[in-house]
Amino acid sequence: MSFFIRNNQSTGGNKRKFNGHAGKSKGKKSLKKSVHDDNESIASTDEELAEENQRDHSKEYESEEEEETAQEKRIRLAKKYLSQIEEEERDRAEFEQGAVTKRLHEEYLEEKGRLRKTIASNYVSHNEPIVLKCKEHRTSITCICLSSNGKFLYSGSKDGNLVKWSLKERTKLKSIKGKRKTEDGIKCVQCIAVSTDNKFLVVGDTGCKDIKVFCANTLSHIKNLQGHKGSVTGLVFRKDTHALYSASEDRCVKVWNLDDMAYVESLFGHQSGITSIDALARERAITSGGFDGSIRIWKIVEESQLIFNGHGGSIDSVKLINEENFFSCGDDGQLSVWGSLKKKPLCSVPDAHGRDEMNNQPMWISSIGALLNTDLVASGSRNGTIKLWQCGDSFRSLNLLFEVQLTGFINALCFTPDGTELVAAVGQEHRLGRWWRIPEAKNSIVIIPLVQTKNK
Repeated sequence: MSFFIRNNQSTGGNKRKFNGHAGKSKGKKSLKKSVHDDNESIASTDEELAEENQRDHSKEYESEEEEETAQEKRIRLAKKYLSQIEEEERDRAEFEQGAVTKRLHEEYLEEKGRLRKTIASNYVSHNEPIVLKCKEHRTSITCICLSSNGKFLYSGSKDGNLVKWSLKERTKLKSIKGKRKTEDGIKCVQCIAVSTDNKFLVVGDTGCKDIKVFCANTLSHIKNLQGHKGSVTGLVFRKDTHALYSASEDRCVKVWNLDDMAYVESLFGHQSGITSIDALARERAITSGGFDGSIRIWKIVEESQLIFNGHGGSIDSVKLINEENFFSCGDDGQLSVWGSLKKKPLCSVPDAHGRDEMNNQPMWISSIGALLNTDLVASGSRNGTIKLWQCGDSFRSLNLLFEVQLTGFINALCFTPDGTELVAAVGQEHRLGRWWRIPEAKNSIVIIPLVQTKNK
């Protein structure tokens, strides 16, 4: 404190300003000096007065900003959000009366986990599939993920390559080449996820225990998250946040905060390696435990878990339909729909994709997908068949809508946010191993346009 006092004393204290100049205001010397050159002094004075007025105006504006209360800020942001929704609704082909109210109501129900759209009965068929291929994916594509706005698609393959696609233009935008021989490179992409705001892209690598974080826009590497003792098998972001949930062969779930690039906590309970993970807006994650035959919902805030038992074999994948219902598949060929309030499936379809003609074993279901908050789900098998299903009343039945036949292993499925297309990752081999190989299959992304009887 004494340092600043001495500094003020040495400078002679604060000086008054006269026409923008620092100096003493007493006496007529300063006036005479300013009259010495009329033209220059008048121009200088006008400019300085203008600058001073501008500074005063900016100070007033800043003070108004500072004086804004929390309630006023909420109102301002709400008005901004409403205007944004109105613009988006106007851009649609058909602008319905009350569209903004309807959308706000749906967003409220979605936040509470009670949104249910019955639209599956509108889907009757599909158009000719569109195939996307690139030289980066020379081996089987193992996983895909879509940005929340449906504009960008990310895919990973067994050779460690990552590709970013434009879904609208059907073109490749950027790629990262896998590096099997280097320690910091990606050996084999096992899972990927992108944040809701399309800021972060995270990758799980079979040959590495770390989670690799990339910029989703440029695909530039940001950081490796270390902590798992086995390879990372599943990744998902909590909706509208940078909270990341990861699952691993080490049988634990880890929570990360990507704003700080920091580890938060670990969750234990599974008796075998975790095979998949999913999450929505709540602070919850759902996982499938492979050969332990269980599905677990992790209540992170309450520090507890719900255990669901089912299937006769390994539960390979689980997918949330909404906050209360979820969908699962396994190597026993069974599809199951669950509710969070019952320990057993609400409904199951055994041998959902038939049986293998060679050994009469149930056809292994390799992937599933769900259109969020609706009654439409899809499943894909190792024989290249994709089936679309309608969940019946209260999710107590599964009814087949139609099939799509492709060649190869259906390693991943996801619907576009508007439900107009289904995207499939197709490979010559199963995403988890090399037990079979289909030489005639093409390692590619297949976009399936879906035909509806009427607009949603």
